[in-house]
Amino acid sequence: MERYVILLRGVMPTGRNSVPMAPLRAALRAAGLHDVVSYIQSGNIVARSDLAQGALEQLVHQLIQREFGGELTIVARTASQFHMIFQRNPYPEIDRKRIYFTLLAERAVPERIEALQARDIAPDELQLIDGVIYLRYATQLSHSPVNNNALERWLKVAATTRNYNTMEKLVHLSTEH
Repeated sequence: MERYVILLRGVMPTGRNSVPMAPLRAALRAAGLHDVVSYIQSGNIVARSDLAQGALEQLVHQLIQREFGGELTIVARTASQFHMIFQRNPYPEIDRKRIYFTLLAERAVPERIEALQARDIAPDELQLIDGVIYLRYATQLSHSPVNNNALERWLKVAATTRNYNTMEKLVHLSTEH
């Protein structure tokens, strides 16, 4: 049985994509996932499953759609993949409040990746490594035109972004459970 970190893209506190974590944890357990824990209301789950990554993403997507009415993108990675993503952070010496990780739901076409990498986003920086965009903001995410929505638009691929502290906590949770 594999341990996964499951990220929900687009969870909102109220409205159309509202997914309360306690009922979601219960629904995931009823669907056959084990050791289900969540971290904050923004859609971060750690669980164990016998399913392959794609099948798990589909199961969680369909469950949320059926039980909560949300239309969310689901990005799942094994605990070891998630740890590797965190360890590959190319900005280890930078203030962690300025570091974000964007996980792509699928591979972007090479032409779009090349266009993204050629884009001048100064004073911010980004690096794409194995389907993850590592972002270093000069000030704050909220002050930059480079955000999750822009990255999805530029790459034509669904994605979900987490800050350094959330990633660190999810690495910890996926290790201890």
